[in-house]
Amino acid sequence: MTYVIGLDVGGTFTDAVAADPSGALYTAKTPSTPPDFARGFENALDLLAEQAGLSTEELLARTSHVAHGTTAALNALVTGNVATVGFLTTRGHGDAITIMNVEGRYLGLSPHEAQDTLRTRKPEPLVPRSLRREVTERIDRDGKVVVTLDEQEVRTHLRELVALGVDALAVSLLWSFRNQAHELRIRELAAEEAPGLYVTLSSELTPRIREFARAATTIMNAQVGPTLRAYLDPLEARLRARKLAGPLLVMQGSGGTVSARRAPEVAITTVGSVLTGGVVGAARLAEQLGHPNVVSTDVGGTTFLVGLIVDGRPISTSGTVLGQHPLNTPALRVHAIGSGGGAIASVDRGGNLRVGPESAGASPGPACYGLGGTMPTVTDADLVTGILNPDFFLGGRQPLSRDLAEKALLEHVGRPLGLAVRDAAAAVFAVQNGQTGDLARKVVVEAGHDPRDFVVYAFGGAGPMHSFAYAAELGARELVVPLGPTAGVFSAYGLAASAVTVSAELSDPAPLPLDPARVQANFDALADRVRTALADQEIDFASVSLRREVDARYGPQISEVTTPVADGDFDEAAVAGIGDAFEAQYARQFGPGTGYREAGIQVITYRVHGVGTLPVDPDLPVLPKPAGRVEDARKGSRPVFLDLRYGWADTAVYDYRALGPGHVITGPAIVEVPTTTVVVPSGAEGTIDRFGNLAIRLA
Repeated sequence: MTYVIGLDVGGTFTDAVAADPSGALYTAKTPSTPPDFARGFENALDLLAEQAGLSTEELLARTSHVAHGTTAALNALVTGNVATVGFLTTRGHGDAITIMNVEGRYLGLSPHEAQDTLRTRKPEPLVPRSLRREVTERIDRDGKVVVTLDEQEVRTHLRELVALGVDALAVSLLWSFRNQAHELRIRELAAEEAPGLYVTLSSELTPRIREFARAATTIMNAQVGPTLRAYLDPLEARLRARKLAGPLLVMQGSGGTVSARRAPEVAITTVGSVLTGGVVGAARLAEQLGHPNVVSTDVGGTTFLVGLIVDGRPISTSGTVLGQHPLNTPALRVHAIGSGGGAIASVDRGGNLRVGPESAGASPGPACYGLGGTMPTVTDADLVTGILNPDFFLGGRQPLSRDLAEKALLEHVGRPLGLAVRDAAAAVFAVQNGQTGDLARKVVVEAGHDPRDFVVYAFGGAGPMHSFAYAAELGARELVVPLGPTAGVFSAYGLAASAVTVSAELSDPAPLPLDPARVQANFDALADRVRTALADQEIDFASVSLRREVDARYGPQISEVTTPVADGDFDEAAVAGIGDAFEAQYARQFGPGTGYREAGIQVITYRVHGVGTLPVDPDLPVLPKPAGRVEDARKGSRPVFLDLRYGWADTAVYDYRALGPGHVITGPAIVEVPTTTVVVPSGAEGTIDRFGNLAIRLA
């Protein structure tokens, strides 16, 4: 029997799924263990093995691969616990990362924030001036060497930087994406002068035009590469010692995985790994349920995440922004706010109730955990409002204290606002639902879509408790809560179901019409790089597929639209088809009639994605029809606050373990699952589908 394991380490919980070819799924949810997250990783494996009736060593020995979503790189950047990086660039360009292309004041800010110019600030440069060195060399825009590399100068710079204590080196030379010879030589010199020094080359990581974004991406990769290696190498060694047979794979922000051996070299691509597992899982489920348009929502312990699936494909982007710095890394477009179950509720000096973005995390956690936390959180409010059963949290493995929750809510919310404790809990619940609903609506509407055309998928430990409210706020008509064997650990299922994805790109700006031979040569070179990268994963893939795209724009514009390119060889007609595809994509993104062909079309960057399908590809099993009636699953009722319009109401409570396909539940109702709790609101009806999910038709 061969297993595949998906394991998602979040800031509060570690979720895991194991699947075998027969369709059996085993799941585990356990608290994360900061700062040693590997311990929580192994705890989850132990729980999976126990469910499968195996020792952990037996489970790992029969495992095809482990797909791991980790916050290691993201946490390092957010906390500043990164490697000390030396930066080498072309002479005269050392201050490019300070100038920030004159966009540093507003990158990553909302339009409202960017307009408040008195409050906008440029971030500190990624590398202080003392650790930057300018290199005598020059390559022109056609890739021709104009000034040869001064190797002795490079050696001197390397010795100086090592003496200053750098742990890593980022190299980003002007026009190196057209000719990487000088960057490659610098790496050879670094190996001679400082053996073992971590080195990132922009020409390998992100051979894309635009100097600042390329340099920023290269520097941030160098900052987190050593950190990720320090986490993954011991983790993989521990797994090998426990008999892991297959590879350890790491989730990337693009929605695919990469081998743990290769991941530190492209560490920056893993920054969004814990954000994308749920979107990948949602896309798989949507395909099986026949939902082309889905709003994927995940409420974990720390964050609320929203992603879009349109026409069956997750919406992606060729770049993103982190800490007001641009990242040239393909990624699924996932929006996040600090509004998870552990989000802390507080009253500011102006008497306003705020929920998040600060989180109680896994340690000490919400007040009701009884682990030393004293600040009230969304989870504490969910307990006091009656949604959570204090004796059935995590299936009863972690009892909750209502008294501690009430004490925290009264002290930090109730008394400052003059509210009784139950009203304080209701207020926190309402604010949480309002801000999650705002983000969901913003993501859908600002992308130009009608929310009524979408089905909301809600997962994560806290998602099913709040999804009825933010789905209604969005204006959606249908809500699906993935349950069955993936209840509460759906992101981990997405990891287990993901393929290995590698990408290669190069910028070669030119206007249409293009020479077909030039286009063919670019895509052929990228395809060769992708096939080599897939082979380097040392995995026997069931199949490999390639997907091509370009970033193109109208002549006067300064930003591009990513456009798919059809398979096949290139002639004049195929090249003209790129322009047609761009205009169609532009119209989809900005509306019919917004294009302007007369301005001319420029192709800026070419890109190829390679997808390796893994031997074990877990599908959700179809569940048998239940033997009992829906009434047999009813556990009783309790007073619950769900809506300001209805206040506290006696609400039926059902045990999910006694429900099955075809059972229908009328709201208001609570469905208790060992790993989560689902709310069916008043006026709504929920039906258990063939996979065990709860599909809720909203009023």
